[in-house]
Amino acid sequence: MTKRWRLTLGKSIEESILKLLEQLVMAKNAPKTMKTAYLLKSSGILEVLTLKIRLLLELKLVNETRVFQLQADAKEIGRMLGGWLKATQSR
Repeated sequence: MTKRWRLTLGKSIEESILKLLEQLVMAKNAPKTMKTAYLLKSSGILEVLTLKIRLLLELKLVNETRVFQLQADAKEIGRMLGGWLKATQSR
């Protein structure tokens, strides 16, 4: 990835990952009444992160194999997050 993209899109992706982790930790430690809010925010952050990862592929900034692996990881996180959110809302 060129320096220009690394300092813009790369940094933005890194910040999104850190925000996602922060929200997930907050959800893990939050009281039951507040978990849903943190999980919904996490879901939104993950959706934006997925779009940023796709942008890497569209702009051909990184190896396709790496992007596909990142997309698969994001999809798995989304599945886990969805299950956690569903379990939280059904209580």
